Amino acid sequence: MEKMEVDLTNENNNNFEKYLQKDDNLPWIEKYRPNLLKGLISHVDIISTLETFIKKKSIPHLLFYGPPGTGKTTTILAIARQIYGEKYQSNVLELNASDERGIDIVREQIKNFANSKQIFGSSSNFKIIILDEADNMTSSAQAALRRVMEAYTKNTRFCLICNYLNKIIPAIQSRCTKFRFSPLNDKDVENRLSEIALCEKLQFTKEGIIAIIKIAQGDMRKCLNILQSTYMSFENINEENIYLSTGIPTPKEIDNILELLLKESPKSCFKEIYELQNNRGLCLNDIIKELHLKIISSKMNSEIKTFIIIKLSEIEIRLSSGCSEKLNLSTLISTFYLIRSFKN
Repeated sequence: MEKMEVDLTNENNNNFEKYLQKDDNLPWIEKYRPNLLKGLISHVDIISTLETFIKKKSIPHLLFYGPPGTGKTTTILAIARQIYGEKYQSNVLELNASDERGIDIVREQIKNFANSKQIFGSSSNFKIIILDEADNMTSSAQAALRRVMEAYTKNTRFCLICNYLNKIIPAIQSRCTKFRFSPLNDKDVENRLSEIALCEKLQFTKEGIIAIIKIAQGDMRKCLNILQSTYMSFENINEENIYLSTGIPTPKEIDNILELLLKESPKSCFKEIYELQNNRGLCLNDIIKELHLKIISSKMNSEIKTFIIIKLSEIEIRLSSGCSEKLNLSTLISTFYLIRSFKN
């Protein structure tokens, strides 16, 4: 099998194992979570700014936002470890999606922690409260949090983490320094996945790693989950096994489906696609997403592309609402049958 070449010229990619958890029993998403900012990949400008804050021992309230799996939680945990060292758990309160998000939590748990003094000394004179998935907090809780942030600034710094910035009230946004975490760079993810595969002594191919990156779309957490689940199912990390373990249609299958949609009769098309779904356990939603990417990069007429994409989005909405897959498969086939008349 062809092994990936790892770019070790970047300091962030060099000897990254020293920044990691040491427990081999941990899932890989935790085992390979960097402990320090230097172990992170991508987001060079953000990391540089945060390191400056740490050096000056002057950290403002922070608001990290962006897609899942882009390093938001890992970054603030790395900051806490760099500031407090082994005592970081005593000086950090982390609340996530499993906790209550109403006003009572702000009035009781958050306020009590913010109001208390540090139990153990450290190089800083403040504690950190991390509110993961803060966009799930109620409006009344966010309004109460605004006042707590002001009242206890001397003693506490807040870091709010969310996927959708517009769900955070403007009053809180104005009190924080905001950083947007974009999807990770493909090359950085490629290097890191290759390093992890080498650490775990996996058999892997370049095509397999690229398939993971394509499916994950910049989500490092998803990349590691796919890598580990494929290894546990098949051991060999190649393109075919990646698609089999994730249940995502392969590029070849999508090409075949597109050809059926453009050429076959509705009855024949429905029969073959439905059989493929049953044999491979494919989800229509995944087929829709892959078809969308295929249509976008195709040489079809712009008007036809627009029509198909609108119809695909409508099908996806109906699927997310729990509508019948069979009925929506028929809608998909009907959409492509209609465009044949456009071409004529």
